[in-house]
Amino acid sequence: MTDETPFFIRENDVFIGQDPARGPWSADHCHAGPVAGLIARAVEQAVEDGKFLTRLTIDLVRPVPLSGIRIATDVTRSGRRLATVSAVVRGLDDRICATATSLHLAEAPVGAVPTAPRTRLKLAEATSGSFPVEGLIHGKPCFADFIDIAYPPGESKDPGPTTLWMKTPPLLADDDMSSFQRLCPLADCGNGISRNEEIGKLGFMNADLTIVAHRQTTSDWLATTASSDWHDSGLGLATAVLQDEQGPVATALQTLILNRFDA
Repeated sequence: MTDETPFFIRENDVFIGQDPARGPWSADHCHAGPVAGLIARAVEQAVEDGKFLTRLTIDLVRPVPLSGIRIATDVTRSGRRLATVSAVVRGLDDRICATATSLHLAEAPVGAVPTAPRTRLKLAEATSGSFPVEGLIHGKPCFADFIDIAYPPGESKDPGPTTLWMKTPPLLADDDMSSFQRLCPLADCGNGISRNEEIGKLGFMNADLTIVAHRQTTSDWLATTASSDWHDSGLGLATAVLQDEQGPVATALQTLILNRFDA
């Protein structure tokens, strides 16, 4: 059952991470998914004319501290159909932890259009389970302990390409999440969901996160179909298609840094 504890609490302009926001690699730093949700919230608030946030690209230049972050935004372009925003995430020591850019487009209905056929996943057919990544580096409560997971028929928590459903806590208490904000926690899980080896043997941290959304959703449950390409160079890519029961909503990409712990 999803814990109602939000990922963050807010004190003036500072966002302080709670246990659900803790990542798997360090007890003192955030999972990037909830942080991406805060960045999405900030850039959406910066664009005041209702344009739809369609793309968010985040460079994770330093681990994001649980102890508190601030987010500053700057509208870099504002037109009739398109807007762009830049964002900077800083810790309480004023060091930059992440930078981001976003693209916002005005929707303009054009009537029925052809689209590629898709197999729609049904949540009712899925079986409750636990997050696929186990054996974390630290022993403190973290992201994986506060989410609901369900696996479609034939899927499991084993390494390799995987499809699963996820429901997460809210970003902030008493704060409605937008369609894009709902996607962010799941979007940063593709590397773990589709890992090719277990976490105790090899690390697969992502240096960035790009989310491209092409439709809005109000669903609390979202599914991902994720796969990872790993290479002996120590680099890789995780790709995930995010969807609700109506079909695909977005695609997420993570550039991976691989690290062999027993090397």
